[in-house]
Amino acid sequence: MHYPPATIAAIATAPGRGGVGVIRVSGRDLLAFAQALTGKTPRPRYAQRVDFRDAAGQSLDTGLLLYFPAPASFTGEDVLELQGHGGPVVMNLLLRRCLELGARLAEPGEFTRRAFLNNKLDLAQAEAVADLIDASTQAAARSAVRSLQGEFSQAIHALVDELIELRMLVEATLDFPEEEIDFLEAADAFGRLARLDARLAKVRERAGQGKLLQAGLHVVLIGQPNVGKSSLLNRLAGDELAIVTDIAGTTRDALKSSIQIQGIPLHIIDTAGLRETDDPVERIGIARTWQEIEKADLALLLLDARIGLTDADRAILAKLPAQLRRITLRNKIDLTGEPPGRQGEGADMTVSLSAKSGAGMALLEQALLEVAGWHQTEDVFIARERHLQALAACARHLAAARAEVASPRPALELFAEELRLAQRALSEITGEFSADDLLGAIFSRFCIGK
Repeated sequence: MHYPPATIAAIATAPGRGGVGVIRVSGRDLLAFAQALTGKTPRPRYAQRVDFRDAAGQSLDTGLLLYFPAPASFTGEDVLELQGHGGPVVMNLLLRRCLELGARLAEPGEFTRRAFLNNKLDLAQAEAVADLIDASTQAAARSAVRSLQGEFSQAIHALVDELIELRMLVEATLDFPEEEIDFLEAADAFGRLARLDARLAKVRERAGQGKLLQAGLHVVLIGQPNVGKSSLLNRLAGDELAIVTDIAGTTRDALKSSIQIQGIPLHIIDTAGLRETDDPVERIGIARTWQEIEKADLALLLLDARIGLTDADRAILAKLPAQLRRITLRNKIDLTGEPPGRQGEGADMTVSLSAKSGAGMALLEQALLEVAGWHQTEDVFIARERHLQALAACARHLAAARAEVASPRPALELFAEELRLAQRALSEITGEFSADDLLGAIFSRFCIGK
């Protein structure tokens, strides 16, 4: 017995052993599929105890069958959930039986993609599903739930509605040029644009905070050998991850640890000391250090507080990428007897601390949050880089529209076109306007079974 090729199946629970394992099936008209698999016709939204059977009628497992008929299901199609015992052998036997009955193995993110294509979720909500699964902090999880429930999408739709209303007024004026209407004054174009700008700025702020929760901050520890990079990594991580000795060149490769400060994920990378060396292994480690620096959002340059900034440190600073943010750390103040402290702002910020004793670590944590641009708030929704880019594009088009209406002889056709492009940029966020290759890139990053 075979069913339409649109039927897909996948194990929806994490790999490995567990008390319960779930297989999800989605497609058209799955009642016959369920009958062939269990010998029973399921009732909608009712957990029914069944035997899952092979082609010969022998029992593969005993568990629960749930049936969600279209369109009131996650994907908008008929959905079956097969809940059995969570051993990998049992799950694979059951999945193989589903494939024998005509289903094909689902691609990564295909269930959520079908939910999007069937208008069960918009694109921002669909991405929030993956962000909720991948959330590494409680704050990120709460923000992902807000996006999944539609808060981000509602904010975008409110902006789009205002743009549509303004576009209607502009295009009505273009359609009836014989009516002598002072459009700019009658339509309150400047006032409407100002309100749009203010609302857009708030959405961009909330999305920027959400992007920080979603991706975190990649921080690289750099400096000469024996300035305390590994000790600082251990202090930040709260564990002895890196070997600490007085021997220069102990750290030969990048060591990575993820921590969180006030809900913000920080991906800390300890690197080999930067110096000239003839040791081939250490030279490889130094080359990898520069590779990590190229990918980082922030560099922490460690100095020995007893020595201060040296020519070698200045050489390191001169080689850093111009756009890379940095904080200078004067470490080992436990050996100088000075108190912890902080001086300067931005690229000139310096924090005096002791990675060994922990003195000054609170100052460093606060500095990290400031550089990241974080201010604690409860109304953040999760966002991604593509969302920020779309919001920035919208802002640019609104600025161009404002410049057009402010010119001595405004061209309403150009004004209308900028408004259209601003609306299109916003529509990319929720998926009302999206290219197929964008959808493929987004959903290919999902796990199989979701």
